[in-house]
Amino acid sequence: MTTLTILAPLLAMAALTFFLMFGMVLTRRRAVMDKKTNPKDLLIRGGKNPWPPQAAQFSDAYQNALELPVVFYVLVIVAFATRQADAVFVALAWAFVACRAVQAYVHTTSNTRKYRSYAFRSGALVAFAMFLLLAYRLATT
Repeated sequence: MTTLTILAPLLAMAALTFFLMFGMVLTRRRAVMDKKTNPKDLLIRGGKNPWPPQAAQFSDAYQNALELPVVFYVLVIVAFATRQADAVFVALAWAFVACRAVQAYVHTTSNTRKYRSYAFRSGALVAFAMFLLLAYRLATT
């Protein structure tokens, strides 16, 4: 497998994270410009979310993209560095990215908790499968 084939899912996940970051910045900026959020409320939130729903959704989706995907990034890098990434591993990596893309889409549009939860759990199971596969391969080589 080529380097790009193995690392493409990692790059796609990073691109999704940047997309969410830019969406967060734009929706927050719009909220301040439209006076839906008072800049003074941003100094100390104290548990109150000062953002209107769309800006809060992008912010939450961006934050979520920085949590479980960290494990994904580590798994892909270790699999690549140890030459354990094969077609099965790469397919699982793409499945993870697809789950995260669905979760981000739901999170930033309808924000239906049920569907967002399904996508999250599916992605978490895929990441766990990647972990088990990699751990097994490293233990048996």
